[in-house]
Amino acid sequence: MNQVQDKIAALIEAPLEEMGYDLVRARLGGGNTPLLQVMAERRDGKGMTVNDCTEISHAISALLDAEDPIVSAYTLEVSSPGIDRPLVRVGDFERFAGFEAKIETMEPVDGRRRFSGRLKGIDQGVVTVELPEGPVEVPFELIATARLILTDDLIAASGGLQ
Repeated sequence: MNQVQDKIAALIEAPLEEMGYDLVRARLGGGNTPLLQVMAERRDGKGMTVNDCTEISHAISALLDAEDPIVSAYTLEVSSPGIDRPLVRVGDFERFAGFEAKIETMEPVDGRRRFSGRLKGIDQGVVTVELPEGPVEVPFELIATARLILTDDLIAASGGLQ
């Protein structure tokens, strides 16, 4: 399914950028009727609205219908990343440095796969997370999932992070 997700992301990324949005993530989930989740954010830094999601949905629906990367019927869901957003791009780890995050890796790093701490940023493909016992360096390519943790600091800063 990752190849299909990658194909969809490649297909919709440039048209979204032309419309003034950045693709955060495209994820295709299985089931009787697959669910294509497209997460996007405005390039101007303003918060996403229902109208933004509707505009994106209409534009990419037509594109996906024409290119037909998903062989069966599917449901399309367009959303904003939200305040406790996933961190999926290299730039996300720099942009949200200083905030708390949860990271899960595909392989153990320093003997573990789950980390929860303050992001220190990313340098040469290595994400640094400050844990209570000290910093740990996690190679970006080993990150399976990462997301911000909802904290008072994040809520207070959310107006400037939209």
